[in-house]
Amino acid sequence: MIRFLLILFFAIPVFAKDGTRVVEAARKQIGVTTIYDPAYVSLKYPGGDLPEERGVCTDVVIRALRDALGKDLQKLIHEDMRSNFANYPKIWGLSRTDRSIDHRRVPNMKTYFKRQGFSKPVTKKASDYLPGDLVTCTVPPNLPHIMIVSDKKAPDGTPLVIHNIGRGTREENLLFTYPMTGHYRWKP
Repeated sequence: MIRFLLILFFAIPVFAKDGTRVVEAARKQIGVTTIYDPAYVSLKYPGGDLPEERGVCTDVVIRALRDALGKDLQKLIHEDMRSNFANYPKIWGLSRTDRSIDHRRVPNMKTYFKRQGFSKPVTKKASDYLPGDLVTCTVPPNLPHIMIVSDKKAPDGTPLVIHNIGRGTREENLLFTYPMTGHYRWKP
């Protein structure tokens, strides 16, 4: 029990620091990534990225985790998909991985985060969401979306989110607006 409490005591501050860094890295994209662009682009590997003024919701997450924590989702997801292809969604009819796009798809991110043990309960309780948490949802009619929980809050205490939902990267009060499909916290 004491060992568990020590692990918990030391792990929470590490995540809090990492979560804050993820939020800061995401916030730096506001006013820079101004174009919502879901087009397929052949990317270098590893560390590939679109021009910084372009992207979608997943690109906000990819850039924030790369800049804040040195985590390259392009490489991480590609390697996990290559070794565990059967565990990933077959929505796009692919028979093999594609390192230029696989990491830019919300269902693949969800699968990777779940496989890594990053899942947290999906609730409607604002205090359950910490800065840097990743939240997935469905935007009508049925579009998967991902957002980063901010360290700023709305007047009612709901954390804001940083995302690109079609108008460039923004920080908005939309955490509980759409039906949630996942809640993830990166483990240090």
